[in-house]
Amino acid sequence: MKFSILLVWMVLVVSCAPLSDATADPGSWPPDTAVTNPLEDITETKQPQPSPFFPKPGDEKLTQGIISIEEVSLVIRESYPPQVSLSIRGDLPTPCHELRAKIATPDPGNKIIVDAYSVVDPHVACIQVLEPFQEYIDLGIFPRGHFLVWVNGQLAGEFDS
Repeated sequence: MKFSILLVWMVLVVSCAPLSDATADPGSWPPDTAVTNPLEDITETKQPQPSPFFPKPGDEKLTQGIISIEEVSLVIRESYPPQVSLSIRGDLPTPCHELRAKIATPDPGNKIIVDAYSVVDPHVACIQVLEPFQEYIDLGIFPRGHFLVWVNGQLAGEFDS
């Protein structure tokens, strides 16, 4: 008798449990699980969405500085068309500096130039210590081809789309 009551109780508990978040609502799935139409033909480069690292209005009033890059790599999401991001790790000159990145459209040889630098307000006093950072910068969606990505004059990686 005790066994059958326990069995009924376990069946009720399991059947009333909610589904996991990942299976319950497709809108809550991570962005890299999105499915697009594989028959869609991309013929031009789609610029990345605005990023906090892109140059901003008012940057011309700030002092531009260099950054120290320790590691840079490409992150290619398994999607169609491939979504490419740049993983960049390094140090800003001070905690007051902000990271910026200018991404040029591919040249005729499919070379993508990324200029990574920092900006700082020259009138703000700041402690003189390095500020480590690790950021991901969306490069956009590209037409079919083989692309080379250069960051501050160094080859960061290559990919096919």
